Amino acid sequence: MSNLWTAAEAAAATGGKVCGDWAAQGVSIDTRTIQPGDLFVALSAARDGHEFVAQALEKGAAAALVARIPDGMDETAPLLIVSDVLTGLEDLGRAARARTDARIVAITGSVGKTSTKEMLRAMLGDQGRTHASVASYNNHWGVPLTLARMPADSEYGVIEIGMNHPGEIAPLAKMARPHVTLITTVAAAHLEAFENIEGIALEKASVMEGLEYGGTSVMNNDIETAAILQAKAHDLKRRDVGFGEHGFDYILKDVKIVNDTTIVQAEANEQPLLFKIATAGRHFAMNGLGALAACEALGADLALAAASLGRWSPFEGRGAREQILLDPVETHLTLELIDDSYNANPTSMAASLEVLAAAIPTSDIGRVSKGRRIAYLGDMKELGPEAAQLHTGLAELPSMADLDTVHCVGPMMKGLFEALPDAQRGRWTESSAEMLQGLSHDLDAGDIVLAKGSLSMKLGQIVDAIRKMGHALPTTK
Repeated sequence: MSNLWTAAEAAAATGGKVCGDWAAQGVSIDTRTIQPGDLFVALSAARDGHEFVAQALEKGAAAALVARIPDGMDETAPLLIVSDVLTGLEDLGRAARARTDARIVAITGSVGKTSTKEMLRAMLGDQGRTHASVASYNNHWGVPLTLARMPADSEYGVIEIGMNHPGEIAPLAKMARPHVTLITTVAAAHLEAFENIEGIALEKASVMEGLEYGGTSVMNNDIETAAILQAKAHDLKRRDVGFGEHGFDYILKDVKIVNDTTIVQAEANEQPLLFKIATAGRHFAMNGLGALAACEALGADLALAAASLGRWSPFEGRGAREQILLDPVETHLTLELIDDSYNANPTSMAASLEVLAAAIPTSDIGRVSKGRRIAYLGDMKELGPEAAQLHTGLAELPSMADLDTVHCVGPMMKGLFEALPDAQRGRWTESSAEMLQGLSHDLDAGDIVLAKGSLSMKLGQIVDAIRKMGHALPTTK
């Protein structure tokens, strides 16, 4: 494996003092997942990262980025000493960005950032050496870490940028210096930190402040705050490309969901564009169209990108679908699980419920003759003073009428539980752990089950328990 950072390069990037002569093939902030040859970055969060430097070196780390020599360690240890560890990581990120000729896209949005990032990783990865954020590394340390990990010979870079409070996006975008920005949507998320949705739109629009000269901003034209995004692009004198049903460049014409496939008819710059996605959901169609627009803006081949998108499917916690075999002998006894347990806000909740409502359960194979659509829904966090109303309001979604049973987890979801008709009302519990009791009695062969809620609600526990009811069958693409 080629070196990502030599000691001299890292010292030049950070202005730090090098102890020892070393070379790193990767960059890590976590001793639980560190690989031999990584540069360990001793960030401080719940605990001081300097406490883990010895452990990192024992596991084969090439060196550690530190603000001081850790207790019990001398200057013979392979270290890079800087005044502040996070600043040092940011310096590495800027240096990595400066040394590559990669075409960079930065993605932000209230919903769909990570899924769209993974779409772009798949599409661009089929056309060149592509480096992308892992997981949801999109914050003040995730963005510089992603950049610091970027090989110099990358041809494409995909950077996800998120926020919780005003003023967070622009500095990260300026660090990433993208050639293309993509704003998936603006929705009611993190309202605790913003006065209104217009404030969220302004923050999302600030990603354009990092655009390189001649860069392009790809944006969702269907949202109510689209004019705010367009105005920002105009003020910065950056080209803007709109997508959606009201898109002026990439127009969504028709979406059909057939079994587990989404079939999309669109227009790209007045030319017909047909693509498929190997999972169900109108929101995936929208995100896919935006991702295709970003690909073309980067200079990638649109037809090849569309073909690659057809082979993409979401991963665990982000809408992934799997068949659970409930009986190893009676192999027709299965239920379908939709795992969307990683995050939730009103917009993404509505999209997931629409997917569940469109799914076709199987009848006459279980102890309950009718196959059912069942949802386990957890609290949506950081919604501000309108949180109670936004939870209760889910009962009015058109897709709710097509669900058979809705189980609710958390104090805020109690409002939805009480607003549901008696026939739809399942169980309410304070926590996911409590919901596990009786889970096996809730479900049967032929059912289709959705689990969705904010990460802190731990709906993943419910997902894991459903998986343990049987065996996950391999997926086919």
